[in-house]
Amino acid sequence: MDRRHRHRGLRPGEPLPEDAFRRIVEGTMAGVALLGPDLRYLFVNEALAAMNGLPADEHVGRTIHEVVPGVDVAPGVLRSVIADGVPRNAWSRGHTRAPVGVEEREWFCTYHRVDRSDGTVLGYAVVITEITEDRRAMRELEGAQRRLLLVDAAATRIGTTLEVDRTCQELADLLAETVADIVGVEVFPVRGDGDGAGALGPPPPPGVVRLRRAALATHPDLLDLAKSFGEPGQLIDYQPGSAVPRCIDGGLPVVMNDYLDDDRLEGSAPSRARADAYRANGIHSGMIVPLAARGRDLGTVTLVRVGDSPPFDEEDTATAQALTRRAAIALDNARRFTREHGIALELQRALLPDPRGTSPDLELATRYLPAGEAELVGGDWYDAIPLPGGRTLLAMGDVMGHGVAAAAAMTHYRMLLRLSAQRDLPPDELLAMMDRNAEVAAGERPATCLLAVVDAAHERCTYASAGHLPPAVVDPDGTVRLLKVLPGPPLGAGAGAGRAAVYPVAEGPCAGGGTLLMFTDGLVERRSEDIDVSLGRLASLELPPAAPLEHLLDEVAGRLVTFPLADDVALLAARVRAAGKPTTGPFNAG
Repeated sequence: MDRRHRHRGLRPGEPLPEDAFRRIVEGTMAGVALLGPDLRYLFVNEALAAMNGLPADEHVGRTIHEVVPGVDVAPGVLRSVIADGVPRNAWSRGHTRAPVGVEEREWFCTYHRVDRSDGTVLGYAVVITEITEDRRAMRELEGAQRRLLLVDAAATRIGTTLEVDRTCQELADLLAETVADIVGVEVFPVRGDGDGAGALGPPPPPGVVRLRRAALATHPDLLDLAKSFGEPGQLIDYQPGSAVPRCIDGGLPVVMNDYLDDDRLEGSAPSRARADAYRANGIHSGMIVPLAARGRDLGTVTLVRVGDSPPFDEEDTATAQALTRRAAIALDNARRFTREHGIALELQRALLPDPRGTSPDLELATRYLPAGEAELVGGDWYDAIPLPGGRTLLAMGDVMGHGVAAAAAMTHYRMLLRLSAQRDLPPDELLAMMDRNAEVAAGERPATCLLAVVDAAHERCTYASAGHLPPAVVDPDGTVRLLKVLPGPPLGAGAGAGRAAVYPVAEGPCAGGGTLLMFTDGLVERRSEDIDVSLGRLASLELPPAAPLEHLLDEVAGRLVTFPLADDVALLAARVRAAGKPTTGPFNAG
């Protein structure tokens, strides 16, 4: 090997040649500067010159502040290094002369004091590394982690019920805690969706977006200011071209910092009057976030900052979007449930009409509690049918099963009863006729049924039961007792095997004052419990004396029903009137 190309390495402790040191300093990607004791530049390498946006020779003789006045140079750290000569690290941020595409740059700096061997201070060395992108990535990661925690919180705090306005309020509360000073949630008004029948009014003018304020949240000291945005339940019309229509049309957040600028404020507020109110109350930043799920626009979320709060930044926007997207799914579920719930309630009202007013001699009240939110109508039913001579036929039935199929069978039994009742037969014969026709009318679903014919004029009541639980009587003093009504076979069960089923009859007085209570087994039955124990729980109740029927049913259901319901519950209460007013006398049977 040619000895001319062999290089001798440095021996341990041997100083680095000056030219080698200079090549390292000038070639490194880190910024390097030497400053004199007066903190004026003596030398900068090309990397630092590029960072500062000024040629290296134009640094010499100037102070840091003269070269980069927009940078925080941590003067306290410099003073400490000057005082004790101990190297220190510091972070600086700000703007230099270099044209870069970021609002603010950040650097990691190491400061050294350079001394002679006799201790005389020659100057200071500074090594600078730009960390703008690293810090931005770290902030994005921290922001993503915060958003993830908030979305986790939203999963437990938003959508706790299937109520539209409650879901909106939960979203507003969380955003007011984490993102904004005032938060309003507005939805497209839908009849039956919290706005009340007839509240929609005439259609808005062309181009105007009408929303209903569903929720409002703020800090307690801003409550009066928040009310200037409109009370919950209020309909708000947004003028064409304002922020809300632009947000809905574009499907993206609209951020409006420097909100007090006249042109921007006039173009974002729903009306000129609202703009004047916003300006008077010192609102400086606003954000509108679209509320949409499954391809459907549901409304918007309005976020506002006032006073000393900073303007909204990208992190605020990302957080508001993440929480709003999570809430939109829950809100859409709530709205779908509300719509389906309304349909089911209409069906329930159609299938189970209000029997009040059937007879002037009887006071009646009813309740129907479905087993679960998904199936709002099942196989439990009741009815009250006028009979000749001022009498009334009361019925309580329970078809096997739940849901639509049971509800369909229930309507067949109820219609069968109404058709059979036209013959004015005693209750036992009515049940026998229904049993004979049950296979054709209701298919393969058996049912229990309790009938009571109330003859208020003669103060007599006749009972018959097809496998149903016995009725109860609430006496005027609030005590409860069960009537002895022996059951025959359920309807449609085939117990007669081709022969007519026999249903025992019970009869007794029914003067005014006492209250007849007919119910389905969901009121009292408990799994793994004997039915006599369950009925005994009902008989042990002590209810308010001579309570109005509606209040009485509330008391009975409140004390016996536990949620979630395992079975549907139907209740019917009847009380005989005397001269148009309740009198004092019991129902009975024997």
